[in-house]
Amino acid sequence: MDLLNNNGIFIFFIFVALVAGLFLFIIWAMLKMVTWGKSMSKGAYLFLAFFPLISLMPIPPPTYENVQKAKQEQRKRKEDSGDPPDDEDELVS
Repeated sequence: MDLLNNNGIFIFFIFVALVAGLFLFIIWAMLKMVTWGKSMSKGAYLFLAFFPLISLMPIPPPTYENVQKAKQEQRKRKEDSGDPPDDEDELVS
């Protein structure tokens, strides 16, 4: 039984079992959260309220704020260059 003495295969199977177990646990936890959210709407709202706080990636700012900043910078550049304001600038203001 040379196969049982080989530690590399044994460690590989343990690793595969751990990864599969972790994957199944994550699936189970997600299903439990969904069923909990469906049965208790207040809890679902609370969970959704706190979920962004525990996320790993930062939440990007809304794009309309960036668009407004770009428009303001464009207006400042036009004023600095001395060009007369366009009709679009007068309608937006």
